[in-house]
Amino acid sequence: MTTLALQLIPDAIDRFGARVHAVDGHRWNDPTPCTEWTVRDLVNHLVGEHLWVPHLLAGESLEQVGDRYDGDVVGADPVGAWDEAAERSLAAWKSTDLSATARFSFGEAPLTVYADQILVDLTVHEWDLARGSGQPESLDPTAVDYCLAYARANAERAAGLGIIAAPVRTTSTDPAVQLLSLLGRAV
Repeated sequence: MTTLALQLIPDAIDRFGARVHAVDGHRWNDPTPCTEWTVRDLVNHLVGEHLWVPHLLAGESLEQVGDRYDGDVVGADPVGAWDEAAERSLAAWKSTDLSATARFSFGEAPLTVYADQILVDLTVHEWDLARGSGQPESLDPTAVDYCLAYARANAERAAGLGIIAAPVRTTSTDPAVQLLSLLGRAV
């Protein structure tokens, strides 16, 4: 299953990047489903996440990376910042051995767990970006199925860490709606 996450990450990076490139210039300050973030803030979050990837996959600790990616990492060019971070992240994922472990904010974990989390982050935030910037909201079904299985298995632990919003009740049988609802999005 984790090998599949690693296989899905390049396409997820490309899909998120396509959404970043499609943001109309006047929409960067629009709100997103992540209530504290505008479209620009959301892209800033993903740029920061993907700037971290090469460091963590290379075995660097959080302390070694420090605060260099805190704050505004997109500057005046969110699209260019995303492209650069995505390129670095992709190169790191393509050359990594997922049998290692790394130290994260939540403790030490296998890199396979990190791959799962990055895929979920890309997939769910792709929808957040689409909704916030007025783009079509469809998601890749294979990525959704994988992320839904991961989210179901880890929702209670993630909620306990305070990193996701409380689940939103849904009666939908659509896997994308189930995933988004489980991760606190009202669809």
